Parts: sequence; C-alpha cells; structure tokens
Amino acid sequence: MRKIHTKRSAHAQRHLDLFYLDTIMELEDCIKNNDIVIIGMALNPHVKKAKKAIEEQKFQYKYKEYGGYFSAWKQRLAIKMWSGWPTFPQIFVRGTLIGGASDTVTAIKNGLFQELKNE
Repeated sequence: MRKIHTKRSAHAQRHLDLFYLDTIMELEDCIKNNDIVIIGMALNPHVKKAKKAIEEQKFQYKYKEYGGYFSAWKQRLAIKMWSGWPTFPQIFVRGTLIGGASDTVTAIKNGLFQELKNE
C-alpha cells in the first residue's frame, strides 16, 4: 500500500481547506439531505451507467453535475480531494461513499447498496 504524504504547512493547509469550499459545502448539504447522491460530470459514460443501475432498482437519487471534460475541472479536483475518490461518478448512499459506477453495480448485486440504504 502506498504511503500518503500528509505533512503540510499551516499556509498550505489553509489553501486546501478553502479550495472551492462553496462546492464542498453544497455537496455536504446535498449528501446530508438525500439518501442517494450521484456526483458526476457531463458526457461521462460511467455516470450514465451508474444512473441506469440505480434507476433499474427504482431508487430515487439526487444528481449533481460539475462541468464536462473541458469545464469546471477545478471544482471536480476539489471534490476528488475532499472525497478521496479519484474519478467520477462518485456515489453516496446515506452519507457513505460507494465508489464509482462499477462499484455501484457490484454493491447493488451483493446487497450492500440496499443494506446501506435501509440503515
């Protein structure tokens, strides 16, 4: 397992804490107020795959889109840094990050998705 560098100056940490804070606060509020949240980006086929898998289960979800391949990349970077997940979509069930599209499909098949939803 790779060791993550965590030592930062107070100055650097302040910049990280404030990097697109409005976006992060918006997502935290959305995740708190919705059982299922999909964070995605335009034209990403994996986002469509995740949405389809959740819709097939007849689950309601909230979708938040942040740009496409040529826009809003700083917002998406802030989201990745906040969640610790490197790609989109990012699927949250009752506040728990499931992962991306294939992780969501797997969680639906093995019952984890429903288990988290019912907590």
